[in-house]
Amino acid sequence: SIKMDLLHSNGVLIIQHLQRDYRAYQDFLNFMSHVGDPRNIFSIYFPLWFQLNQVVGTKMIWVAVIGDWFNLIFKWILFGHRPYWWVQETMIYPNQSNPCLEQFPITCETGPGSPSGHAMGSSCVWYVMVTAALSYTVRLKDKSAVTLHRLTWSFLWSIFWIIQISVCISRVFIATHFPHQVILGVFAGILVAEALEHTPAIQTASLRMYIKTNLFLFIFPLGFYLVLKLLDIDLLWSVPKAKKWCANPDWINIDTTPFAGLVRNLGALFGLGLGINSEMFITSCKGKNSCKISFRILCIAASLAMLQLYNFVKIPAHTEYLFYALSFCKSAAMPLTVVALVPYCVHSLMRTTEKKLN
Repeated sequence: SIKMDLLHSNGVLIIQHLQRDYRAYQDFLNFMSHVGDPRNIFSIYFPLWFQLNQVVGTKMIWVAVIGDWFNLIFKWILFGHRPYWWVQETMIYPNQSNPCLEQFPITCETGPGSPSGHAMGSSCVWYVMVTAALSYTVRLKDKSAVTLHRLTWSFLWSIFWIIQISVCISRVFIATHFPHQVILGVFAGILVAEALEHTPAIQTASLRMYIKTNLFLFIFPLGFYLVLKLLDIDLLWSVPKAKKWCANPDWINIDTTPFAGLVRNLGALFGLGLGINSEMFITSCKGKNSCKISFRILCIAASLAMLQLYNFVKIPAHTEYLFYALSFCKSAAMPLTVVALVPYCVHSLMRTTEKKLN
């Protein structure tokens, strides 16, 4: 439509302004784009928070998975273009004077552009972290504690918005999103996080509930995709555009396709459910050692180290279905390691040490 073309053209002007005037901040903006990467939730934020507070860690995975699931559905419904291919195909500019937008190695996302998955994932997870941190100060009742809570509230929410604005600017700067797409992503993420804030059932979910939830989260988008494909509507329309207009074919990554993100999230949720309902989790994280600071610090350090090793494992991408299957397994292994394997190993090590000392 004309209104959408005007919105996109105004967005292109903003991108050109950022790429011209903020060139000196390119490294920082690229870094902030990585900060907003939803994959960091599972490899950095989750292992830190789960060992400090299992309720917050569990909620973080649910919020990340449900938020990314809604992001996929919204993207399929809204059919949002990305700047780096829109400027190449639009007819809004006269005499074929299409603007030139610079591309970067992280520009060529293959899914639709609206709303921004990075902005949505960043806002929902940081919302969980901020509200969790504030819950510790709000319980205190004396006057000095009230003042501390207000100062903490102002500081943490300022940090929250600084991070979200930085992530949004970075995604616009690299020409992978229009400004309205990142704004929509931020507020959609906050809504998802707030909704799950009032859903206590996720803390007591059984393995059967995790499996049922996984099946629904997989069957619904798959059915939606197949039904629309029968109606001759291709929900993967953005992938050919990305391959056609990306400046460097090596920047195209199967990991950015819509189904890759879905499989990755379903694996993480399944791994969390498997871990929380395992005997290893009950033995270690519910035992006497779980209250010790040394136990938690060792679990955090070991979890972060193990997950960084997982990041070195490269999944072969030559066969699409094999890639999805291995991606699911790898994603399931990450929370399972944090929730059950690492705590159980640390617990066993501490118990052995205590026996030797006695």
